[in-house]
Amino acid sequence: MSRVYLDWNATTPLRPEARAAMIEAMDVIGNPSSVHAEGRAAKMLMERSRERIAASLGAEGADVVFTSGTTEAAAMMLAGQGLQCAPVEHEAVKEWCDPSLPVDSGGIISVPDPARAAVQLANSETGVIQTLPEGLAVSDLTQAFGKIPFSFNWLGAISGLISAHKLGGPKGIGALILKKGTDIEARLRGGGQEQGRRAGTENLIGIAGFAAAAEAAQRDLEAGLWDDVADRRDRLEARLTGVATDAIIVGKDSKRLPNTTCLLTSGWKGETQVMQMDLAGFAVSAGSACSSGKIRASGTLQAMGFDDAQAQAAIRISISPDLDDDQMNRFADAWESAYSRWRERNG
Repeated sequence: MSRVYLDWNATTPLRPEARAAMIEAMDVIGNPSSVHAEGRAAKMLMERSRERIAASLGAEGADVVFTSGTTEAAAMMLAGQGLQCAPVEHEAVKEWCDPSLPVDSGGIISVPDPARAAVQLANSETGVIQTLPEGLAVSDLTQAFGKIPFSFNWLGAISGLISAHKLGGPKGIGALILKKGTDIEARLRGGGQEQGRRAGTENLIGIAGFAAAAEAAQRDLEAGLWDDVADRRDRLEARLTGVATDAIIVGKDSKRLPNTTCLLTSGWKGETQVMQMDLAGFAVSAGSACSSGKIRASGTLQAMGFDDAQAQAAIRISISPDLDDDQMNRFADAWESAYSRWRERNG
């Protein structure tokens, strides 16, 4: 029986549209910084892709600075700025911030000084969605882009961080979004590409795939595809908690991404559940992919008030629009069977 991928928040399969765009871009041989015809063709493809990504993000008029991903974009915007963030932020953001902003039990962040803060739009582990304050310095939009409707121009943030591989684009390409006129210090210096903000020849193939994926993701969103995902997630949660009455859906009473379930079962380690589900043919995670493999409690869950033991007893199930009822029921059967065995052993 084929495996079922339930780790959509870690990375997504490459969309057919992105694959086709990348193959086509492979034949564009010029360097976008060259002034000859081949270089101009490459430059045209890159700038058209930039426009398409901005339009998909609702960031028309903003500057889209291409990077290798959200991690680099975060370093470009946050390094040396002394901003505050919350402990629920991704490690790429926390690396450069003071993670002292308070978080309530529903995962909602309090932001006393938006101009000196970085706040994610949606959390990768719990799916909890924030209401961003006006004038926010930085927002990590990575998990929200393509899953929920929003416009960068209406968010009130000065800058945003995005990555292609979270919405069906290739790995290794992302962007820093800046309101027009925002100055930043270049971290990679050399050729002066990206208006002097990020040196190095641009990843034209990745950029083309990013643009195609962004447009396809926006079409899916407008077609209501993620509404169906939210319905399937709710049915899955109802089934699992109907059997495991001691299980907790973290952030259940908060607004969440339509595809994300953080399931906490006290005493049953998340890493154990991940391995059991993997052997049964299902890919889930015990938290952010960038922190998986590290045996430690989830900082996100600890910030929400869970103790160390509880913070090690959660799994993240992040489903895709392609998940069907048969696959969902197979996963539920496998998880419930493993839960029953664990409950028998532990009373």
